[in-house]
Amino acid sequence: MNKEKVRQEIERKLENRTVTDPLLHNVFLLLHSDGGDFHWPMAAGETDGLPAHPDQPYHTASIGKTFTSVILAIFAEKGLIQYDDPIANYLPPQLLKDLHIYKGKDYTYDIRIKHLLSNTSGLPDYFEEKPKNGQSFLQQQLAQPSRFWTAEETIQWSKEHLNPHFPPGRRVHYTDTGYNLLGLIIETITSKPYHEALHDYIFTPLQMNHTYLCQYSEPALKSEHLVANLYLDKQTIPVEEHRSFSAFYAGGQTVSTSEDLLIFMKSVVNHQIIRKESLDTMQQWNRMWIGMDYGYGLMRLHFIPWSQKYIGWGHLGSSGASMLYLPNLDMYMIGSFNQTAYSRKGMNFLFSQVLRKMSK
Repeated sequence: MNKEKVRQEIERKLENRTVTDPLLHNVFLLLHSDGGDFHWPMAAGETDGLPAHPDQPYHTASIGKTFTSVILAIFAEKGLIQYDDPIANYLPPQLLKDLHIYKGKDYTYDIRIKHLLSNTSGLPDYFEEKPKNGQSFLQQQLAQPSRFWTAEETIQWSKEHLNPHFPPGRRVHYTDTGYNLLGLIIETITSKPYHEALHDYIFTPLQMNHTYLCQYSEPALKSEHLVANLYLDKQTIPVEEHRSFSAFYAGGQTVSTSEDLLIFMKSVVNHQIIRKESLDTMQQWNRMWIGMDYGYGLMRLHFIPWSQKYIGWGHLGSSGASMLYLPNLDMYMIGSFNQTAYSRKGMNFLFSQVLRKMSK
């Protein structure tokens, strides 16, 4: 493989896509391999008329779920929790009241921490699901951008407008509601706000200096670049100004850079921030969708379902964000398309225009 030629070709493809697709305004991609001896930070497009830069911060969407799950893995190593603990041990009765009523039976007190981590609680997803009557939660966020949502309010909204899907432990149903509950559990254990736990256990120890929980905290070092705008189809979202996005909380409210995400992902892969045994536990996979499995705050993606070569694990986000390690290629693939229309299209692009070229 002619590395420089491949890199230039990938960069051209990224630039061309931002030019030809009116929905795609900016894209960030970092390809790194220790064994392959390459480190390629790339960016294309613009934010507010300024060219995109590889060091630019962006909203990481559901990649934040992995931060939540790693903090809980650290707690498990310290003996502060067990994954089989009922969530009722850590949450107030009022928040738990009527949380999981399925076919007339209350399963709330059957929910364990492991069920929330693995998306097997059966709880609905306040972000993705729409109630039978009235606006979806996302529609309310967009209609009231200045409203600040607490995690407790998102859970209450979920209880009032949506219904659970099955008893805990039966199968996988992706739920941001469950991850906001995990954030509150972290607050109970630490007696600190969730965002402080993020900095104390992950961002500060790893020197992820440009990473923070938007609407809640600040980075250790302010970037010289603007936070990249996020796009919901045709709608522009200036992430820093959209206070209603506080609702994503422990399910994906983080702003970071590709370099910071690489630091974090390498610390997980190399058993630096958590032990190998903890990572093995987090990688107890259950099938979520075709080509996608879920563990404890980790996704495993089969780019080709019948091939072991193109398997990556880490996490994805609905904005086309990715933080993946591909063991068989010994490669990290990190970045974002910053466009919800690219949650699937982005993965198709990464496979057809990046992975195939990298593995020739």
